[in-house]
Amino acid sequence: MKSLFDLSGKVNLVTGGSRGIGLAIAEGLAAAGGDVVIWDIDADRNTQALKQLEQHGTRVGAAPIDVTNELAVSQGVETVVGEFGRIDTLVANAGISKAVPSFLDLSIDTFRDVSAVNMEGWFLTVREVLKHMKERADQGDPGGAIIGQSSLQATHGSPGNEHYGATKGAVLAMIKGIAVEFGRYGIRANAIMPGFIKTDMNKRNHDNIALYEKVIKRMPIGRWGTPQDLAGLAVYLASDAACYHSGTAIELDGGYAAM
Repeated sequence: MKSLFDLSGKVNLVTGGSRGIGLAIAEGLAAAGGDVVIWDIDADRNTQALKQLEQHGTRVGAAPIDVTNELAVSQGVETVVGEFGRIDTLVANAGISKAVPSFLDLSIDTFRDVSAVNMEGWFLTVREVLKHMKERADQGDPGGAIIGQSSLQATHGSPGNEHYGATKGAVLAMIKGIAVEFGRYGIRANAIMPGFIKTDMNKRNHDNIALYEKVIKRMPIGRWGTPQDLAGLAVYLASDAACYHSGTAIELDGGYAAM
């Protein structure tokens, strides 16, 4: 009997998939039997990530796509469909963070840089994949999963990172609209809201004693999260086990939001 979480035959596209959370999710999807394509603007990182993904024995691929480039995204989706036949799941994970000392120090250039990747790039990628999924549904093959990477900062304030939180709040809003508009085609849309996850993006805080004592240590689970902690949730949302799960934002934060 096929496992409820078996992704065999499903093609999964993960943006920002060469390291950190994106790579951990990509590995989780491949370990569950899914074919995986990763996008990252850094071609060298893609090459290294592919070596890890190939160990799971499924079809894998990578491309150095800049998600802020509309033409590159459109052509990139066409290439994935051409080479792999379809896209069943999109994990829209590509993002950057440029924290500043204070909101008063936030320049319009920094605001726009973060928005360009986290919001506009997210929109472009999701839109192009949805075009493919709808076209497939119109031809009698409905279904698909959009997994949007948001953040707990979308709903919990973070000094000096208000611009990042704003982009992640936009993801939550778009996910809900997409779930409502495209549910008729069997397409589901959900967001993941990670809390304190150890990645290169927040490396400056890994050894922050004050943060550990005041926040991390007090959390119900009492530790930093790891990128691998997100893999199981992504596999679930991509699988047929989540066929009736849509329009939600799931906090994955060690219980932080419940404090």
